[in-house]
Amino acid sequence: MATNESVGVLSSASLAVEFVDSLLPENPLQGPFKAAWNYMLSNYTKFQIATWGSLIVHEILYFSFCIPGFLFQFIPYMKKYKIQKDKPETWEGQWKCFKVLLFNHFCIQLPLICGTYYFTEFFSIPYDWERMPRWCMILARCFGCAVIEDTWHYFLHRLLHHKRIYKYIHKIHHEFQAPFGMEAEYAHPLETLILGTGFFIGIVLLCDHVILLWAWVAIRLIETIDVHSGYYIPLNPLNLIPFYAGARHHDFHHMNFIGNYASTFTWWDWLFGTDSQFHAYNEKMKSKKSEKKTE
Repeated sequence: MATNESVGVLSSASLAVEFVDSLLPENPLQGPFKAAWNYMLSNYTKFQIATWGSLIVHEILYFSFCIPGFLFQFIPYMKKYKIQKDKPETWEGQWKCFKVLLFNHFCIQLPLICGTYYFTEFFSIPYDWERMPRWCMILARCFGCAVIEDTWHYFLHRLLHHKRIYKYIHKIHHEFQAPFGMEAEYAHPLETLILGTGFFIGIVLLCDHVILLWAWVAIRLIETIDVHSGYYIPLNPLNLIPFYAGARHHDFHHMNFIGNYASTFTWWDWLFGTDSQFHAYNEKMKSKKSEKKTE
């Protein structure tokens, strides 16, 4: 009986989504996107799309999302938004970061990406346009992936900070006390595998089309580069997401080394009290600002 009720609820929710989607105006970009997608399917094999397509998507998106933060260091106006103003970026640090990224992307992540085709074949994940889910369903599944990844990241990230493990693996990522966007994936190869596992769990559970792989890559990269940017931009639309951690939350983790272990949301840190030092620090900064205004 309970199962039938659950199925009924899911069916009703699906119908509601379809109804709302039918009321929305047709996306003017849908035509060109459909043509480009079908062109890709006609000219490349599934293996090429899953492997080289995924690599190209990751590389283009990663370094494209890093460009704004990279340019901020040359714009005097943006200095007021930098969180740790006393620790500017250096050419030496950024060049070292770039070289490690190339190694991680092509020697660690590429072999994993090569398994994408076999994953889609094993689980019969479709590629065709006709079975591509609506944008609202893609976003809903990406949100599910984010919740799963955030949970995995919190507990495994916290474990990597254990005094018996930290210096062997996670210490490399903390080489930069003041993070910058490109440093998001600057890590020990083992950390790339350990924390990266959280990215794939949601895909295994929720993927219903190859487009979700790329959508989830895009969203995850936007988020992780944003929280590592080193800049808090008040008008950043990501800050409108409920429980979103944001740049200040993760920047404090790099500055303090303890607490604020979650990747995307704040609820696990709040539940286990691992954000207490972060809140105490914010209160201290507010008091200092108030004292300066009254002087």
